[in-house]
Amino acid sequence: MTNRKKHFTIMLSFLIVLGVLSGACLLKQPTAVSDSERRPLAQMPEFSVETLMSGKFFADFETYTTDQFPLRDVFRRLKAWAQTKILGRQDNNGYYEVDGYLSKLDSTLNKDSIAHATERMKYLYDTYFAKGDHNIAYGIVPDKNYFLAAQNGYPAMDYDALRAMMKAELGGVMQEIDLFSVLTIADYYRTDTHWRQERLENAVQAIAGTLGITDRLSGQYTEKALSPFYGVYSGQSALPCAPETLYYLTNDTLENCIVTQIETGKTAPVYDLPRFEGADPYELFLSGSQAILTIQNPANTSGERLVVFRDSFGSAVVPLLVEAYSEVIVVDIRYVNSAFLGRFIEFTGEEDVLFLYSTLVLNSSAALK
Repeated sequence: MTNRKKHFTIMLSFLIVLGVLSGACLLKQPTAVSDSERRPLAQMPEFSVETLMSGKFFADFETYTTDQFPLRDVFRRLKAWAQTKILGRQDNNGYYEVDGYLSKLDSTLNKDSIAHATERMKYLYDTYFAKGDHNIAYGIVPDKNYFLAAQNGYPAMDYDALRAMMKAELGGVMQEIDLFSVLTIADYYRTDTHWRQERLENAVQAIAGTLGITDRLSGQYTEKALSPFYGVYSGQSALPCAPETLYYLTNDTLENCIVTQIETGKTAPVYDLPRFEGADPYELFLSGSQAILTIQNPANTSGERLVVFRDSFGSAVVPLLVEAYSEVIVVDIRYVNSAFLGRFIEFTGEEDVLFLYSTLVLNSSAALK
């Protein structure tokens, strides 16, 4: 074959592929949500003279075509593989892998965000707990970068500075639970941000010791398994990964607890198993993101109560504290304004109080109300 024929064949092949993909783009119905990335996808922007003249239409249209490209997930994975395996890059769009653990770079300590988080926690203390007789503690859950980033040559957040900022603001009114020293990377899922409930014994002991409830916890559970589990990083990173098994711990006490969503009055079990088949399987723990939940424990008649302010990490550890209390109230102030809690919760002045937030939320705390 002559060079001219070769060039013609290459050009024709390129035009055919381009034509097929363009036709597929035109015929493809827009997808609302990316299951792999767990985010809404851009839709066709509305056309107007104003958006055309300002350039907004074409900017939005470019985002739309990128989000709605046919076989998008296939091409994303091919790109990630080429970036890391052929070109030798250490990350793909900020996501990286070490010894089978996926993580996302987050190396800048946002001091304004930490200040906002501590301000919200101090507001809650001053408004609802300052005048009572409470055991009050806070715990910081390190993200996976704490165990992976600096040790493997990636930029890392100054976690010591974060802890120092929190202690300077909160140390006078509540005690820190040191979770950094009791956790390891093995306590986290390989493909997800979250920690593994079946590996939280040391964390539970640290929390229980600070709250003074160690002797009220049996620690006796049956381990149940669900698979396959693909965490949030499996789709967002586009890096190759194997499925995992998600475990949850249960016993007769937890099976008989009644979980009530305060906003709706609906009840649910501690482990909402149908959610494992949903977009975020980790939401099986306490039904995922909820503003206010109450957990009634009929097996404990002491009248002791615990109030937990938490993010999604708290969903997995709270069930392991339930045995010690008659009632546990679980609050996520990303979904309810702190000033309104008195409308939904009657504080007696004697509750134990636990603030439990991950560094991921503390370093991006604008949603805390």
